[in-house]
Amino acid sequence: MYGRYTQDLGTFAKDEAARLRLQEGDTPRPRRPSELLEYTQGRCAPCRVCALQCQRFLISKVGEDWVFLILLGLVMALVSWAMDFAIATCLQAQKWMYGGLDTNVLLQYMAWVTYPTVLITFSAGFTQILAPQAVGSGIPEMKTILRGIVLKEYLTLKTFVAKVIGLTCALGSGMPLGKEGPFVHIASMCAALLSRFLSLFGGFYENEARNIEMLAAACAVGVGCCFAAPIGGVLFSIEVTSTFFAVRNYWRGFFAATFSAFIFRVLAVWNKDEETITALFKTRFRLDFPFDLQELPAFAVIGIASGFGGALFVYLNRKIVQFMRRQKTINRFLMKKRLLFPALVTLIISTLTFPPGFGQFMAGQLTQKDTLVTLFDNQTWAKQGLSDEFEYLGILEAWRHPRSNVFVTLVVFILMKFWMSALATTIPVPCGAFMPVFVIGAAFGRLVGESMAAWFPDGIHTDSNTYRIVPGGYAVVGAAALSGAVTHTVSTAVIVFELTGQISHILPVMIAVILANAVAQSLQPSLYDSIIRIKKLPYLPELGWGHHEKYNVRVEDIMVRDIRYVTLNCRYRDLQQVLHSTKMKNLPLVESAESMILLGSIERAQVGALLSNQLSPQRRLLTLRQKVLPEDGHRLSDSSIRFQISTEASSGTPARPALRKPLKPALKRVPSSPADSPPAGAADHTGIALKSLFCANSAAEPTEAQGTAYHKAKRVRISIVEEMILGDKMTPAEILEWEEQQLDQLVDFSSAKIDPAPFQLVEHTSLHKTHTIFSLLGLDHAFVTSIGRLVGMVSLKELRKAIEGSLTAKGVKVRPPLASFRDSTASTSDADTTALRQLWDRHQHHPMPREASPGGDDDDDTPKGQ
Repeated sequence: MYGRYTQDLGTFAKDEAARLRLQEGDTPRPRRPSELLEYTQGRCAPCRVCALQCQRFLISKVGEDWVFLILLGLVMALVSWAMDFAIATCLQAQKWMYGGLDTNVLLQYMAWVTYPTVLITFSAGFTQILAPQAVGSGIPEMKTILRGIVLKEYLTLKTFVAKVIGLTCALGSGMPLGKEGPFVHIASMCAALLSRFLSLFGGFYENEARNIEMLAAACAVGVGCCFAAPIGGVLFSIEVTSTFFAVRNYWRGFFAATFSAFIFRVLAVWNKDEETITALFKTRFRLDFPFDLQELPAFAVIGIASGFGGALFVYLNRKIVQFMRRQKTINRFLMKKRLLFPALVTLIISTLTFPPGFGQFMAGQLTQKDTLVTLFDNQTWAKQGLSDEFEYLGILEAWRHPRSNVFVTLVVFILMKFWMSALATTIPVPCGAFMPVFVIGAAFGRLVGESMAAWFPDGIHTDSNTYRIVPGGYAVVGAAALSGAVTHTVSTAVIVFELTGQISHILPVMIAVILANAVAQSLQPSLYDSIIRIKKLPYLPELGWGHHEKYNVRVEDIMVRDIRYVTLNCRYRDLQQVLHSTKMKNLPLVESAESMILLGSIERAQVGALLSNQLSPQRRLLTLRQKVLPEDGHRLSDSSIRFQISTEASSGTPARPALRKPLKPALKRVPSSPADSPPAGAADHTGIALKSLFCANSAAEPTEAQGTAYHKAKRVRISIVEEMILGDKMTPAEILEWEEQQLDQLVDFSSAKIDPAPFQLVEHTSLHKTHTIFSLLGLDHAFVTSIGRLVGMVSLKELRKAIEGSLTAKGVKVRPPLASFRDSTASTSDADTTALRQLWDRHQHHPMPREASPGGDDDDDTPKGQ
């Protein structure tokens, strides 16, 4: 009675089969598979068989995750290294042109301005022609795709080529643009293309859930191979692309990102750019006493100021885009001249960074990489100038100006690069904003560090020991804080540690990043969420800082109550009115307008298919044929018409499995006229209809004779239709009259695809729980029910407006935030209790059918009274 399994069922079956073979006296002989028989002939038969078996073994191993992740990391490392090499070549060509024309300042200016303008214009034009989806960062789109939204042409080969070439030209121009965001998009496209290619070896790569997991790992690879920062890359990709992250994808992200970062640095060593695998921006801070405890307030000030600066950057970037879109004259002009705006912005920025001109006050001749190398320098510029012993003396000369000090240069650099970066990221080319913001933050931290070094020239005294202040450490803190404030991430601290190769400033960096996030999140959304709002992508905002009052809001406060629905006993005219009055993609199906019991949901395409089939020319011609035929036993009944029409459904209506069963039970299932149907009440009709909609039929598969009869009936129907096409003599008035008659008939939902369990919420569900459910399941709408009755619907639009605090949209019931909280004192109202008892009594007297009858002709149910 309380037994247990002592052996696996599969193992038991094998042992039992072996025992039976031994009992019968049969000796098991190994057999070759039938597909290997053709390779067993000839001299090289064993070699060919072995090669085929090895090939199949390798193909089976291709489906494993680690093979896919290794291929993804390898490809992305190669792409990243090749792009860096091409970008460095382009920047070196610009320097060569600028240095070769030092005899003429005008020619230098022309070369300095023309070179980036040509590259940016080419990048914008190439991207616009080949794939406009490649424009911008790509992280906002990936954030939307990982939530389950399908964006067309965003993960194709064409977009991949446009993104790689366009990004290479954009970064090679020397504009203040970034690489990290586009590389997340590039890695995701690479993963999608690899999945599509490897699907040739097995169908498991076509699984949607698996592709989403691989895209999540690809986002980590994009950051890991960009900065050679696998740990920070995984954490950053999780923060910027995922609301909820599946822990099972953790090892995939780390495995692929680590392999990609390793190959990326090995290629640098192979190309003799580095002697060994080191950090990209190696720092030389002292390790015995990196900072004094009294310096922590200065680091906190950097974090708070970076929070305000990050919010201002996001605000400025959004206002520039909105200004260009709201000015209809400018927008119309730029739509016609698409390449004029990027060329004009590049011309302005290049002119201001021209080294003999205004660029001499902001180190205009340095690239972003050279700028970071100088800002992370552990020498103090303000006190002792430039040390002749420092190996990067030539690069550091860009920060020295004979008529100003380093403070003026840093302030001008920060102010100019701030608005230049905000403007440059609006250019319609593949570009990111992480690296420019990172450089600006490093400059701000350097400014604070130099100020501290000037105020305390001998350092801060602690127990008779004097340690000089290291401004480079302040630059590291500022870079992590400002980039974290703009992106609303904390993982920038880890990225900084991996970039510099030192973890000595872990405490100041974490303090500054957390403070910067606290300030920025309370003022503005992240840069990626801001772009999502600008592009109006379907994404749900986060319940972050300042949303504590939303915890008292319930679904009943924000739901749309006036929604269109479809009843089970409706007519085709009602379907037509519903389609004309709403644009909902999924319509609720209720039992009746009086009870409003939610039975399921039906897609808009399915409703349209039902209506088009009812008014189709084939059905009208069959009706005409029915009138012409003599009144004998061969007259086509309405039920046969209904059956035959459903065999030739439109492309939007899925085929019914029941149509492949014998013809007789299918005809009996739907009565042809009220006279043929048994006398029953409305409740009985509802029960039978529900039985045919939601209950599975347990009949066996059709036999060969049944299939032959089905195909014969189909051929007869085709011949009748072809014969009647030539004989359609109905006038437009008669056609209109016939359509009016058809619209007054009851809807037959037997051929429709109905979801019997749509997502539902109750009225008292909190906004916080609703947000969690929508985020976890990737929903775009949910029906609201009360005791099983449909009372409203909540979509992403209502939820987004509720989080943002604007509950004044049409159809949204506005209530004070604490109204639901005050109403919660009463658990259940008297009206709800009465309705619940009535519903229970009705279903006690008239139970719903639990399973379908085998023959489909169970019509002996007792009529149900109301």
